[in-house]
Amino acid sequence: QVQLVESGGGLVQAGGSLRLSCAASGSIFSINAMGWYRQAPGKQRELVATITSGGSTNYADSVKGRFTISRDNAKNTVYLQMNSLKPEDTAVYYCNQGVVGPFGYEHNYWGQGTQVTVSS
Repeated sequence: QVQLVESGGGLVQAGGSLRLSCAASGSIFSINAMGWYRQAPGKQRELVATITSGGSTNYADSVKGRFTISRDNAKNTVYLQMNSLKPEDTAVYYCNQGVVGPFGYEHNYWGQGTQVTVSS
């Protein structure tokens, strides 16, 4: 089995920064795409950013120029650096990783979620 453990959320004032981390552990052969999603109260979960195994990135328009996704393949970890935070960034942030197991099959795993609250 594979587990994703997130860390780095918290309360920050508008204009501040936070860095989220999500580390995978368990039966891992390799990891394909990694990503961050968020869900605000009363809203659907939405994509924030993704990064492929080759390092190509994709961002939601609402976070372009403010957030940066990166990965450390040796640590099976994906990061989300969030700068210039706004109150509308307040949400529970979830990481997602496409993990390939020892038999070559990929499964998607989700982290437990971490709360990010931006005060005005």
